[in-house]
Amino acid sequence: MGKGQELYKKAKKLIPGGTQLLSKRPEMFLPEQWPAYYEKAKGCEIWDLDGKKYTDTSYMGIGANILGYADEDVNKAVKEAVDKGNMSTLNCPEEVELAERLVKLHPWAGMVRYARTGGEAVAIAVRIARAKTEKDIILFCGYHGWHDWYLSTNLADDKALDGHLIPGLNPLGVPRGLKGTSIPFAYNDPESFLNLVEKHRGKIAAVVMEPIRNFAPSKEFLETIRKTTEKEGIVFIFDEITAAWRQNMGGAHLAFTVRPDIAVFGKAMSNGYPMAAIIGKDDVMDVAQDTFISSTYWTEKIGPAASLATLDKLAKEKVPEHLVKTGFQIQEGWKAMAEKNSLEVNVSGIAPLGHFGFKHKNPLALKTLFVQEMLEQGFLATTGFYVSFAHKQEHVDSYIKAVDKAFASISSALKAGDLEKRLKGPIAHPGFKRLT
Repeated sequence: MGKGQELYKKAKKLIPGGTQLLSKRPEMFLPEQWPAYYEKAKGCEIWDLDGKKYTDTSYMGIGANILGYADEDVNKAVKEAVDKGNMSTLNCPEEVELAERLVKLHPWAGMVRYARTGGEAVAIAVRIARAKTEKDIILFCGYHGWHDWYLSTNLADDKALDGHLIPGLNPLGVPRGLKGTSIPFAYNDPESFLNLVEKHRGKIAAVVMEPIRNFAPSKEFLETIRKTTEKEGIVFIFDEITAAWRQNMGGAHLAFTVRPDIAVFGKAMSNGYPMAAIIGKDDVMDVAQDTFISSTYWTEKIGPAASLATLDKLAKEKVPEHLVKTGFQIQEGWKAMAEKNSLEVNVSGIAPLGHFGFKHKNPLALKTLFVQEMLEQGFLATTGFYVSFAHKQEHVDSYIKAVDKAFASISSALKAGDLEKRLKGPIAHPGFKRLT
C-alpha cells in the first residue's frame, strides 16, 4: 500500500474527511491504492513518499497548475517576493499592476478586488451583487464552491444541486434562514431561466454561472440572460475559476459577445499559488466600499507576484494554443482507443479540460479498473485530463499507449465477466461520502 496510504490512514483519524479538498480524496480515484501524498512535483511528474515517479495525466493540482508543477519562471518571481518580505504593514505594488493587467485584458471591467481561493471569491462577488441591488435571491447554474450562499439551495430540496457537478451536498450547518435564497437553473435552457425570473421578479440580486464548462453555451442562452439581467437590474456574474486562461488570454467569455457585470478568477491565474480576483464594472464594484469585505492575507505579495509571472508566460509561450491542441489530441485518443478495444465512451469538456465516461453497466467499477491499470503503468490518471503546458508530445504519446493497454484490460474483463475480481481494492466513490 505504500507510505502514502499508511499516512492517509493516520490522516483520517486527525482530519475530518481525510483531506482538505474532496477532489483530492484517494477514495475518489483508487481506494487503498492511490499514493495520496507527494514528496516532489515538477513539470507534469510527481514523486510519491516511496520515491516512485508518476506522470500526472489527471487534474494537475485540480486545475491550478496550468504551466506545470514548480514552474521556474513563476517560482523565481515568488522567491523574490519572499526574499523581499511577502507581508508588511504597507500594501504591495504588485496588486495595482495586476489590476491594471486584468482590466486591460477585459476592457468592459474597471475595478478589481482580490481573494486567495475561488470559493471565497465567488462569495465576495455575491456579496457585492446583493449590496448593489439590495436584494437577496441568487439564480445560479453549475458548481460555485462550499459557502453558505451556494449550499443553501439544498435547504429547500436535498436534490437541488444534482446536475450541478456534485450531487447531494449536505447543507448541514447552513442557517435555515437562507432557505430559498439560492435557486439553480439548467445550462443552455433559457426557458427555465426566464420562468425563474418571472417567479421571483423584483427579488433577484444576481445570476451566477460559468460561461462554459462541458459544452459551449448557445448564443440564445447567453443573450437571453444578459438582456434579462440588464432589463431587471440584476447583476450578471461569470465564474471563470475553472475555464479562464485555457483557451485564450483572459476569461473564456471573451470568445463570446456577451459581457458580464462581474467575473471571478482563481486556480490557473497563479499556477498553484493561492490567488483569486473579482473584476467588474465600476458602478458595481465600487459598492464593495459600502459593505465589509476585508482580510489580512488578501494583501500579501506572493499571490499577485505569481499571477503576474503566470500571465507573462501564458502570453509569451502562447500557452492556450498548446492546451487546446494537446487537449484535442487526448480526446481523440480516448475515442480511438475505445473503438479499437470495443468499448463505448462519451467524451465531453472543452479541449484543455476533457472528460470521458464509460457507457457500460457499473461504470464506477470500470473507472476504478482504469485508474488501477494506469497507476501500474506509472500514470496518475482518472476519467478526466486537465492539460498543462508541461504536457509535451512525448507525454501524450506514452499516455495514449497506456490508455490502449488499460482499455484492452477493461474490454477483456467485460468479456470474461470478472471485472470486480480484477480490482485490488474497493470501487471508487462516486462523489461526497462520509468515510466513517
